[in-house]
Amino acid sequence: MNLLTTIILPLLIAYFIGSIPTSVWVGRIFHGVDVRNEGSGNAGATNTIRVLGLTTGLPVLLFDIFKGFIAVFILKYFDSGLSGDHYVYLQIGMAAMAVVGHIFPVYAGFKGGKGVATIAGAGIALYPWAFLIILGVFILTFIISKTVSISSITAAICFPLIVILITNETSLPLILLSLAVGVFIPITHRKNIKRLIKGEEPKFKFKRKAS
Repeated sequence: MNLLTTIILPLLIAYFIGSIPTSVWVGRIFHGVDVRNEGSGNAGATNTIRVLGLTTGLPVLLFDIFKGFIAVFILKYFDSGLSGDHYVYLQIGMAAMAVVGHIFPVYAGFKGGKGVATIAGAGIALYPWAFLIILGVFILTFIISKTVSISSITAAICFPLIVILITNETSLPLILLSLAVGVFIPITHRKNIKRLIKGEEPKFKFKRKAS
């Protein structure tokens, strides 16, 4: 097995896919705005919708999800020679590299978003049924709270419980990954949690017209 072409190359490709700074490029090209200098300062779909409107933010959201999905999906086109848990570990590695790319994009000065949408895309590829359930949790929490950060954190914490208890996942790597997601998302939302505690986290409002 050639380590370079079967493991390292797929991981690098996943990182470069994740690094595509959708919100930054779309904001600059179509609005002359760097979303990292507006709103929450986050280069993600939520801030893009808040700053530039749903028409701009929704495609950003969908593409950021797609990045995570395709970064995992393309592994099937590499002859890795791996099987079983070893193959799953490489899938997880590619998902992780895509998320790292989104957070630290090489094309945008290594200043990106929180990676929630990209994690969701990887989740579609790795846990299709659990993802559908967790999407329902996110939507329900958002309807009640009107706050994206609360919805993201709640969904992340519930994710390993759904994977283990509801979808009865038996793959140890996927169980461990679900636990990691349950910890990682709250960590990336530390500032949001502080604002929530202080009662300063803003409710989400759609911008009717992009500037």
